[in-house]
Amino acid sequence: MSRRPLPFARLGHAYATAVGFVWGLIWSTGKIERYEGLWVFSGMPKWTFGRGGVCVGSCYLTDRNTRPAVLRHELVHREQWRHYGLALPFLYALAGRDPLHNRFEVEAGLRDGGYIR
Repeated sequence: MSRRPLPFARLGHAYATAVGFVWGLIWSTGKIERYEGLWVFSGMPKWTFGRGGVCVGSCYLTDRNTRPAVLRHELVHREQWRHYGLALPFLYALAGRDPLHNRFEVEAGLRDGGYIR
């Protein structure tokens, strides 16, 4: 993603990362690892995240969905957080719940995200 970040995106990304990090520390019962700058919290209860996992800032929260392809997918979401900051959740919601038509999921890679085979 080579576009210029939105104004205040850096601050929004930092805030989202802090929230994701605290949420992960509270609820993770598995490993906490770094993957290319992405904090990966595994062992999260399913009710603490959506679908197979969720990226919040530079934190990926999941139960056990940590395959390399999925982590590549989540790294793109991290870059989206860096670009859009706190606007990302709103833009994501506007893009729709169907991952096959959601521009953020398409950009992150539907195959890597496990949405298509």
